Amino acid sequence: MSEKQSLEVLDFNARSSAAASAVKHYGEALLEAAKRDERIVCLTADLTLPTETDLFRDGIPERFHQVGIAEANMIGIAGGMARGGEIPFVHSFCVFATRRCYDQVAMQIAYPRANVKVVGVIPGLTTLLGVSHQAIDDMALMRALPNMVVIEPSGPAQVRAAVAAIAAYDGPVYLRLKRADGAEKAAEAASDFKIGEMRVLRWGTGGLIVACGMMVDIACDAADRLAGVGVDVTVVDMATIKPLDPALVDLARKMPLIVTAENHSIIGGLGSAVAELLMENDVHVKFRRVGVRDTFAEGGTTSYLFEKYGLSAGALAATVREAAKSAAS
Repeated sequence: MSEKQSLEVLDFNARSSAAASAVKHYGEALLEAAKRDERIVCLTADLTLPTETDLFRDGIPERFHQVGIAEANMIGIAGGMARGGEIPFVHSFCVFATRRCYDQVAMQIAYPRANVKVVGVIPGLTTLLGVSHQAIDDMALMRALPNMVVIEPSGPAQVRAAVAAIAAYDGPVYLRLKRADGAEKAAEAASDFKIGEMRVLRWGTGGLIVACGMMVDIACDAADRLAGVGVDVTVVDMATIKPLDPALVDLARKMPLIVTAENHSIIGGLGSAVAELLMENDVHVKFRRVGVRDTFAEGGTTSYLFEKYGLSAGALAATVREAAKSAAS
């Protein structure tokens, strides 16, 4: 048994029985896309079950490629396949799909604008396995690459819609996914997902929360808490971190404060992207970032880590209230 497989077993056994029966929204969506387009091929680096690519392996085995613990090689293979007209979806944990093979991603995918989709699971602080598996810099790395689109869906329906959208998009994409664990909320309607477009989930005049991925549900929870104390905020689901929706500028001009929320370092991710967009468009507003604050974490449950490192709904609501007080003074 490989090291990755041993870690996979450790992590899997630590999860609840609900996780074992979790619906594989990504795996099903990828298989459906591949049935529609015979150019789609699937590659994985010794992580078939966590990436939900077992469905592809079993459904279209002739287009499934298990390359072993060799992420850099997998990226090179994918770049060559794309040059030959195929559409490779490559899979690993977020940290291994980006940081471990960053030069290959840059030179074999981003630079030639190859039609490759890099799919990472276990974003941010969502693993018991500690720093080596916690991707808190992957969005920053991928945002920095020319030609690379960066997407983090917020829920099951958006995952499915995002897969269809990136399959149709001609160019490199980084898709950042939460691993299915059975705890997902009922799928919301997101069939109108478009790359580069935000979704306004809630309207309010007391401030704006811009969130992505797992932090979207947390932002909605925080908004409920804030409403209870008389602060009504707008909540935006910014599933595409790059390119960022320029419509955010006009929305931001109407707000007394803006708080970004991401399961990632506050450096280089969503918060940085929003700040850059607003400053370059002369939007002057109270601004705060909620995320991992320039530190490494440790192994632990997601709820424990989110609470400790300030990613909880309570911490987000407190940040909005602090910014509101500052804006009023």
